Amino acid sequence: MHIEVLVEDSSGKALLSHVLPKIIGPQSEPHTYRIIAYRGVGHIPKGLTGKADVQKRILLDRLPKLLRGYANTPGVDAVVVVLDVDKRDCVALLADLEALALRAGAPKTVFRLAIEEVEAWYLGDRAALLAAYPNAKLKILNSYEQDSACGTWEFLADALHPGGSAACKVSGGIRPGDLKHEWAATIGPHLDVEHNRSPSFKKLRAGLNRLVASEA
Repeated sequence: MHIEVLVEDSSGKALLSHVLPKIIGPQSEPHTYRIIAYRGVGHIPKGLTGKADVQKRILLDRLPKLLRGYANTPGVDAVVVVLDVDKRDCVALLADLEALALRAGAPKTVFRLAIEEVEAWYLGDRAALLAAYPNAKLKILNSYEQDSACGTWEFLADALHPGGSAACKVSGGIRPGDLKHEWAATIGPHLDVEHNRSPSFKKLRAGLNRLVASEA
């Protein structure tokens, strides 16, 4: 099975590059996959012919055209779309996405939503966090409610980064995107996909397992 995996930014791609082999196996053993990063999440167009700016590479803006294209692309067996929910209603968003895939005549498509952000998946694995950051602030980590809408990346920055999320808001401070890439590189290799406490991560794992099992 060949799977096209669409994700809203490059740090998400970096994270999934560690996660996918642990769930469905290394590349070509037995499945192949390609992870494609976009430059933001955007919004679902009202119709299938939304006028998305190709240069901006915004995922949801382009999704109708992408799914129609995959429907006519030999060798693509399935599409997986991974998004942050942010502040949106996850039930309504998932329903809209599934309706879009149906209208577009897409191949087998799986949508998986990180609640609130993919940083919740790091917070779902305390052992991985502490392996990467042994000096993490435990008092902050202990106050986290899994998959809550709390400003997840800022919360993780407060627990792991000197100066916390405030360091990203001062002139010359580290950029949020750089922090997210750092976490993918440092925490991602330690993630135990079988023992993550995040409900949204469990849904990602289960969805991928069902997808590849359908080809068995």
